[in-house]
Amino acid sequence: MAGQSETFCNQPLRFSIPTRDARGRLVRLDEVLAEILAAHAYPPLIEKTLAEALVLTALLGASLKEKGSQLTLQTQTEKGAIRLLACDYKDGALRGYAQFDPATVAALPDDSTLLGIFGKGYLAITFDRMKPAIEGGGRYQGIVPLEGDTLADAAANYFVQSEQIPTLIRVAVDHVNGRCVAGGLLVQHLPEGEEGRERLHVRLDHPEWEHVEIIASTIARAELADPSLPLEEIVWRLFHEEQEVRIEQGHPLSKGCRCDPVHIRDVIAKFPAEDRADMADDAGDIVVDCEFCSRRFPVSLASFNN
Repeated sequence: MAGQSETFCNQPLRFSIPTRDARGRLVRLDEVLAEILAAHAYPPLIEKTLAEALVLTALLGASLKEKGSQLTLQTQTEKGAIRLLACDYKDGALRGYAQFDPATVAALPDDSTLLGIFGKGYLAITFDRMKPAIEGGGRYQGIVPLEGDTLADAAANYFVQSEQIPTLIRVAVDHVNGRCVAGGLLVQHLPEGEEGRERLHVRLDHPEWEHVEIIASTIARAELADPSLPLEEIVWRLFHEEQEVRIEQGHPLSKGCRCDPVHIRDVIAKFPAEDRADMADDAGDIVVDCEFCSRRFPVSLASFNN
């Protein structure tokens, strides 16, 4: 394995195993996760579920290399404790929030599965790539049922069903020194021809993929969520017997709520004056709530007359 350098939390790690036609990503969220969760007083079950969703968003978003590209992960449900869960990633900026029914959540056990938390629903994953369409750019969305025990299971099904890529995803959420820490591993099979040549048919039972999947499955939850364990060390523990493993640091992650008073005012200014008047409260302010950071932005009607 080339190079062993210290890896800190909140910075994804990409790796590839050329002789096995496999690639992967690792991420661990600590300080960034604490900042995002601090905006809302989530019950433990909701906190754990949102933390898992944020790890998945970071794992998927880390594949985007073009500046301005965005990955959005969102659940759509009919009934359940969580009515809406939304996360996105853009240029290393990560954000997310969950809307839930407190009474329903209070009645659920801590080890509830997807069905218990969401009821019947779907997981939507949207890629917005900032490059020409002929090179795979533009918007692409895949929607799969919320099936399995965890969001990681549903996300793995997305890759199998929507992109026909054999994928293993593991996510762990734990509390370390009084705060939530979460980590995740994503490993995929890339058949010969993936890079620059016609892609061959993907086989879930491909012998190279079976080998990588078995090894990757041995990852322990404690390893993924341990902030003192460098991500490079996890790759080494799993794949040190391979002929070659290449690693690459991903874009450092940060809390990424993009609400901005100037931008909000510019958006409101595009509405006709009569519509703005209807939006205003008794004090003459149009108040915009940001669900991601739990902040309110009042914009005075009088400011549009200047």
